[in-house]
Amino acid sequence: MQSIRLLLADSQYLIRLGLKSLLARNKHIKIVGESSNTEELLKKVHDLQPDVVLMDYKNSHHFNLEDIKEIKTISPSSKLLIISSDDDKNNIFKVIEYGINSFLTKECSEEEIMNAIVATAKNEKFFCNKILDIILAKHLSKEDDDCAPTELTVRELEIVGLITEGHSTKDIAEELCLSTHTVYTHRKNVMRKLNVNSASELILYAINTGLVRTS
Repeated sequence: MQSIRLLLADSQYLIRLGLKSLLARNKHIKIVGESSNTEELLKKVHDLQPDVVLMDYKNSHHFNLEDIKEIKTISPSSKLLIISSDDDKNNIFKVIEYGINSFLTKECSEEEIMNAIVATAKNEKFFCNKILDIILAKHLSKEDDDCAPTELTVRELEIVGLITEGHSTKDIAEELCLSTHTVYTHRKNVMRKLNVNSASELILYAINTGLVRTS
């Protein structure tokens, strides 16, 4: 297995120390740098071009949600893993839509953290159960007693799969030889059928229910 170059970003020294101690047990993970605020983070992302950025955006005095957009611009090949105690569903929706790969809480186990880092480095998605529960709570609360699965067409399933992989509407249209309008219409129909209201909800619903596979 090729070494994973990881940049650690958290405003709390003890959290960074604990994560470094934990990750030192895995010979395939190399911490190439750490940062405690936005300025350090963006400079090191630019200079180091890490494979994975592991960060907590929650402390607004040190980091913010917009840092994620900046990272994607500065180092498009870097993948993002969030480990945060944030339980604000709006924030979680937003960071997923910004293009992160994975999201864990600070209650997650060593095994989950290690698995999430490896999956993120492979450009796969990894969400712990608590995050999935938060995202899907609104959808699940609207479900009725009918447990029959929602039926999607083959084309709709193809489009959901490509959305889950992070492809844009334009990319999907080119991949499937469709117009962007047709892709948009399929996407709207899928979201209506599944009773979801955003791309992030659609992605997590698809992962959680097994509509698509992420590995």
